[in-house]
Amino acid sequence: MPLATVNLRSVCTQCNLKELCLPLGLDNHDLEKLDGLIAARRKIKRQQHLYRAGEPFEAIYAIRTGFFKTDILTEDGRDQVTGFQMAGEILGMDGISTDRHVCNAVALEDSDVCMIPYDKLEELSRRIEPLQRQFHKFLSREIVREQGIMMLLGSMRAEERLAAFLLNLSQRMRARGYSALEFNLRMTREEIGSYLGLKLETVSRAFSKFQDEGLITVHQKHIQILDSEGLRRLIGRAPI
Repeated sequence: MPLATVNLRSVCTQCNLKELCLPLGLDNHDLEKLDGLIAARRKIKRQQHLYRAGEPFEAIYAIRTGFFKTDILTEDGRDQVTGFQMAGEILGMDGISTDRHVCNAVALEDSDVCMIPYDKLEELSRRIEPLQRQFHKFLSREIVREQGIMMLLGSMRAEERLAAFLLNLSQRMRARGYSALEFNLRMTREEIGSYLGLKLETVSRAFSKFQDEGLITVHQKHIQILDSEGLRRLIGRAPI
């Protein structure tokens, strides 16, 4: 696996994403204990794998910078995108139940992650109650997200799926201090279509329709949301 590894000290205490990641709610003393779990930081180049399906599960990864996608290989040989992850989010939890990863994690841009050995995290979580609660929240969030995707794919029209997707990205950008109304898409339209269960042509038509209706402007991968309320009215519910 062509990954550059950098050993660190005092990772979490100095990280500007600690209010989005596992350290949320920990005091300085507990943060220092969590610092000791960070085995390494890994720099992942664009299009490189952080891990592959079938590899042994040993650690979870907190994304410091960059953007990832997770995908699985379907029975008919297609890559099915299962999610997009950004700074402040956790990768690798797909391997907890079977001790092997069930999906691939691929960097969509040059990225930087913290490697946290899972066995040591479990041990520390038993001693630090806020850390245990936060980790359970992450697990619960993954379950809710999966349920949201099932609802999205099962009950929404194509335009509704894309509107929910853009609003979800907007919310996550805002949480990280970025503009919620103007951002670059790291993924291709084909990858968006794979995630939303839509053909590439359908995704392109939906983007064009949103632009024609004054909801967004699109220039290649640059998106500007002009009418977020209009997108919300389109789906009539909270985005995933």
